[in-house]
Amino acid sequence: MNKQMYSGAQILLKSLVEEGVEEIFGYPGGVVLPLYDALYLQNDIKHYLVRHEQAAVHAAEGYARASGKVGVAVVTSGPGACNTITGLANAYYDGTPLILITGQVNSKLIGADAFQEADVVGITRSCCKHNYLVKDVKELAKIIKEAFYIATTGKKGPVVVDIPVDIFNSKHTFEYPKNVELVGYNPNYKGHPLQIQRALDTLFEAKRPVIISGGGVMASNASEELKEIATRLKIPVVHTLMGTGTYPDSLETSLGMMGMHGNYCSNLTVANADVIFAIGTRFSDRITGCLKKFARDAQVIHIDIDPCSISKNVKATIPIVGDIKNVLSIMLEQLSKSNHVVDEVQKEKWFNEIREWKKKVAIPQKMSNKLSAITVLNAIYEFTKDDEPVVATEVGQHQMWTAQNFKFNKPRKLITSGGLGTMGFGFPAALGAMAALKEGYVLNIAGDGSIQMNIQELMTCVDYKFKVINCIINNGYLGMVRQWQEKIYNEHYSQTKISSPDFVKLAQSYGALGIRVEKEEEIIPALKQAIEYDGPVMIDFVCENFEMVYPWVLAGQPIDKVLLSREEC
Repeated sequence: MNKQMYSGAQILLKSLVEEGVEEIFGYPGGVVLPLYDALYLQNDIKHYLVRHEQAAVHAAEGYARASGKVGVAVVTSGPGACNTITGLANAYYDGTPLILITGQVNSKLIGADAFQEADVVGITRSCCKHNYLVKDVKELAKIIKEAFYIATTGKKGPVVVDIPVDIFNSKHTFEYPKNVELVGYNPNYKGHPLQIQRALDTLFEAKRPVIISGGGVMASNASEELKEIATRLKIPVVHTLMGTGTYPDSLETSLGMMGMHGNYCSNLTVANADVIFAIGTRFSDRITGCLKKFARDAQVIHIDIDPCSISKNVKATIPIVGDIKNVLSIMLEQLSKSNHVVDEVQKEKWFNEIREWKKKVAIPQKMSNKLSAITVLNAIYEFTKDDEPVVATEVGQHQMWTAQNFKFNKPRKLITSGGLGTMGFGFPAALGAMAALKEGYVLNIAGDGSIQMNIQELMTCVDYKFKVINCIINNGYLGMVRQWQEKIYNEHYSQTKISSPDFVKLAQSYGALGIRVEKEEEIIPALKQAIEYDGPVMIDFVCENFEMVYPWVLAGQPIDKVLLSREEC
């Protein structure tokens, strides 16, 4: 009996269905028209039409971060594929599982400088986990299976599949592989039991231990195991920006974010620890400050699924390669069998020191009669906290103020750009998160500079009635860059004063709701109106021009050299 034949486009869609994909984000073009024709003729996968290819990838990132699933984006060849590079690099740095499908010119024209041809494999090689150029329709289903496997195992990340138009049109039978075998790619998930026991012994012997919780805890869905370890061993927990929400901020043992704009208490705790238990962090320069002076007196226990991240920046005393959830589960099993007893007296002494550091906080500044960004963000948090919305951010001062002033008690509630620091990330990521959640609303905290990077996605939100509430901290500057210019470049504000459109009229022109807020008493009524509105909203908060982000550790300084106010500069 003859088996049914399918086009490459149909095989791709059937493969995505096999992987549980329900939504994708994309923008059509000539060489992917066979795929869009196949999309038209099926009902299993919903496609969201964005207004820019960069936004398609960011939306897929937001979808993945909010849902824990794999995000999928589709673009055409040449400029379409090239426009995705920023999103790919962002996903790569932050370990977001993502599949990018790019169209390519006809196989026979590759290398002939054909119209809208680009070397996608070459261009994307350094900013994705792996990439494929599909050369035979017979291999397509197998490649998709491998792509999802690579994206979701080890340190998660983006995988690119470049498909020539003739492959989309070629015919073959469909049989989706059940297993994947990749020579040389075998992530270690278990962790060495002797190393785990050694780590546990070291933590019991420690007088001043601290846990650093990174984004890997969220990727591994290991928040509950982390909480149990910290509770049973009575160890304080700090988190990186990407680790926000992995440990409840409401707990007394949670010290908040560490690093360049982290809490004074968090930074001093890490700087004075004798044992640092680092879980799923790559020790970027934003949390270590001056590497030569970082944790000089501490033993470092480092768990990560990616062996390349261990001892790359900070030398690990006890390295443990493995999946964080698995490793912490084994540690808890060993802890249950252990004869060790927590030294309550020593722990209380350590926490008393930490309580003293907690008293030192950043000093608010009031430079004019305009709104304070911190006042605005505190009001947003207090008004929305019972709803526990997903909060996306752009990149800049507003991002740091959000991380400092919002309390997150669950993972996957803050979606932000960590490693790459991508302006323009937040808005499309927020719409991607809304596509995943399908109910409630998503807040996007933005700056007046960042929001203009992908502001065209307001039309996408209007089309699909995505309830994204953009809260624009409008201070008239590229705030974080201006802050550096004030402190380091003698107030030479070169090209950082930025003009903006009338955000209220702009929102209205797209068919969205626009609100302007200039006084403190207007904040809550604006938020109430935004939440009650059925669709996307832009709230223009007109804020103080020269407000600074504190605490602040200047680049190159050790993390315990924390500035708390302008007066200390």
